Amino acid sequence: MIGGLILAGGRSTRFGTEKAVVPFLGRPLIAHGQRALAPCAAMAVSAREDSGAAAWAAVRGLEVLPDPPGAPDGPLSGLREGLRWARRRGMPLLATVPCDMPRLPDDVVPRLEAALLAQPGGGAAAETEGGLQPLVALWRVTSALAALERLMQDGAHPPVRDLLAAVEGTRVRFEPAFLFANVNAPEDLG
Repeated sequence: MIGGLILAGGRSTRFGTEKAVVPFLGRPLIAHGQRALAPCAAMAVSAREDSGAAAWAAVRGLEVLPDPPGAPDGPLSGLREGLRWARRRGMPLLATVPCDMPRLPDDVVPRLEAALLAQPGGGAAAETEGGLQPLVALWRVTSALAALERLMQDGAHPPVRDLLAAVEGTRVRFEPAFLFANVNAPEDLG
């Protein structure tokens, strides 16, 4: 059973407003993350409690996972809460996508799952000609959470790619690269 986590806890400082709820092709950016995670048995959203992303999730009956007080800023704090959520629910695998990649292919979760199950490592992440996309990933909950707890000791927030290395994860090639483009500014919506 695979759980899904949409990472929408960022502050959107470069965007100027909360980008998770900005429309793209007639739907909020976050809704495209939900589409990419459609194969998942259950889904949650990493978001601040007072955010538009949290309100969007609540309307859809999705659990909102805010970062705990004192957690370092960055996506690994949200991922850690997602892994804890998946463990509580008895899900051995957790798929993650950021809220700002609205063009992800529909087969992203099945392809990551096939790659992960074919190797013993604790994770599988997307890679394009543009490089590693470590937030578009599938994690073995137990091993990824243990590695992440070690990496984040004493309030550290290392690069996300460090987690993939720590769990001896694999990279899964996807093309074309534009499907993994981030929306970081309003002009990226075009």
